[in-house]
Formats: sequence, C-alpha cells, structure tokens
Amino acid sequence: MTGRSNLILDMKILIIDDERAIRNSLKEILMDEGYEADVAEDGATGCEMAEKEKYGVILCDIKMPNMDGVEVLTRLTESGNDAAIVMISGHGDIDTAVECIKKGAFDFIQKPLDLNRILITIKNATDKVTLVKETKILKKKVYGQEMIGESAPMLHIREMIDKVAPTDARVLITGSNGTGKELVARSLHQKSNRSSMPYVEVNCAAIPSELIESELFGHEKGAFTSAIKQHKGKFEQADGGTLFLDEIGDMSLAAQAKVLRVLQEKKLSRVGSDKDIMVDVRVLAATNKNLKEEIAKGNFREDLYHRLSVIVIEVPSLDERKEDIPLLVDYFIGQICNETGMARREVDEDAMRMLINKTWSGNIRELRNIVERLLILSGDRITSDDIKAYVY
Repeated sequence: MTGRSNLILDMKILIIDDERAIRNSLKEILMDEGYEADVAEDGATGCEMAEKEKYGVILCDIKMPNMDGVEVLTRLTESGNDAAIVMISGHGDIDTAVECIKKGAFDFIQKPLDLNRILITIKNATDKVTLVKETKILKKKVYGQEMIGESAPMLHIREMIDKVAPTDARVLITGSNGTGKELVARSLHQKSNRSSMPYVEVNCAAIPSELIESELFGHEKGAFTSAIKQHKGKFEQADGGTLFLDEIGDMSLAAQAKVLRVLQEKKLSRVGSDKDIMVDVRVLAATNKNLKEEIAKGNFREDLYHRLSVIVIEVPSLDERKEDIPLLVDYFIGQICNETGMARREVDEDAMRMLINKTWSGNIRELRNIVERLLILSGDRITSDDIKAYVY
C-alpha cells in the first residue's frame, strides 16, 4: 500500500448500477485497490444505503429504470450528502452527464469503462472529500470552541443569532471580559451568507493608536518611515466577508471617523493614498465598555455608535448563568484532555456545587483556567478538597 493507505481505509465507496456485471466488476477492481465497496442494484436502494451509511464516493449509472441517476443525484445533494458523486455515462448520455456536473456531481466516467480512468477519478474524488473534511476541521480549530449552555440567557442569544446571522445587519456585542463575545461574532459569521468568505478579527485594544489606521485601512509604500511595501488593511482582507472589531471602545477618535466613513460610503483609502477602494464588508463589533458613557465623556462618536448598534447582543456574565457551569466544566475537561492527552477526571458532586457557588469575576476564561489547573493538580477525581486547595 502507498502513503494514501489511511485515506483508503477511511473511504467507503458505493456503486449504483442496474447491470450486475458492471457493478460487480467495479467492486472487485476497487477492493483490489484497497477500497471498501458496496453495491446497489437500483437508484432507490442506493439512496437508502447512502442515507444510512457514510460513503466518501458514490459511482452512479445515469440510465437506470424507475429512478435514474439524475434523480439519485438530486435526492442526495438536496439531502446534504457529503459524498463525491461520480456519474457513469453511456455515449448518448454525455449531455446529461455534463448537466449532472452543473447540479453538483463531482465528475463522470464514460462507458466502456477504462481501469486507469476509474482509478484516477476515484483518487481525485477521495482527495476532494478529504480536503473538505480537513477544511471543516481547520475551520472548527480557527473558529474555536462552541457556545456551551442551556440557560435562558444562552437560549435567547442563540435565538438572536439565528434571526440576525442571515442578514447583513451590523451587530454590537456587549459584555464583560471573558464572557465569550468573540464566540457570538464567529457564530454570526458561520451562520451568515458570507460564511465561505473571509472572517477577520481585529483587537482594537492590542494595536497602538498610531498604527490602528494602517492596520484597518492599509498603507502605501513610503507612507511612513517603516512602510517598506504596500499593505492591505483588515477591511480589504475581509472584503466579501465579515470584519470583527473587538474592544472597539478602545479605538482612537481619528480611527473611529474613518471607520464611520467606510460604513457610510463602503469605500476607504489607504494611508498615504487618496485613491478610493470599494469594499463589501459586514462589520461586527464588541466592547466591554458602556459606550453611552464613553460618548458622554467624549471618547466615542455617537454617530458611529448608532451605525454599529443596529442590533445589540448582550452576553451574560457567568454569574448570570450559573446553571451552565456543569456543562461548561464537562466540556472543558473533554477539550483539555483531548488536547493534552491527560486522563479524563470526574468531578464530585460537592466539588461541582462549590464551583457553582463561586463568584466568577473572570467569567468563562477564568473557569477554563481553573478546570485546567484542577486537572493538573488533582488526583483520580476532582474533590471538594481540591477546590479548597487550588481554587479558593
């Protein structure tokens, strides 16, 4: 076996063809190559198998009685099946096969079947399916942890996200440090029509005020001493997607004015240039400050506040959703143990009660740190003695 042995073992193939000789010979060929293959004698049976079993690739004949290959393709794609579907076409089916590609088929193989053509198509299809899986895993890593909790405040936030995400409305996310404002922003992007486009985060508090304009809007070569080449800012990088301005309450007034212009006119100019660049960006913003108080102090523009706060989502503190603590503790234990290889521990009832009764000034971030500390320092179980020793 070659270096793709693990891929082959993970990839199961379904062959749908009403001709016994073809489906059986295809199965033998694929099994000789190390693939696991199943067969179905008609479209309806194939669809039922594909809905019950996870297949990486499906080979489907176009001309079949009762339910033809086009109907099979339509049913599977509409049901969200992730398999790469390869159509098997006779000479007179080429136009139909091309139409199938437009409807979501991965490729088509023309009869009479050629061994090399079959194996190349299967390899390309398995590579494509693997790439899709890896992309999903990578997105999950990039977008971070899930929003955990079943309390009333969390259910309300999820409901808000479901309503707001499909729109292009700007959202202001408020809440204390460590409550998970960035998770709300990521969920809004992932559930939006822009989910396949860039998602760009900017921590406004972490960028020096003299550099914030260059970071957001970019600069031309020579615009200032250290500008040795042209740089695209975060707005341009997020074009077509979502820009998340975290801790926007810490942004300078000069940068606020430029952000306001982009929101109003959908165009910007890089530092050192007077050329306008059009951008299509959905802006989400978050802050741990009371922006109305900042407006009264002269630290934040009122017109920008009204532009950003079409929708306001307030993320509750952990003390406002204590009933979620057992779920969060269990989630963090699983996450940390998977990342570090540590053995999973159970939490005694008394220990969990002490965690629930604690005041969480650092919110979710503090809870995760404490769970990690307890996993490192406790014994086979996390007990109330561990809580006394390492938490209080």
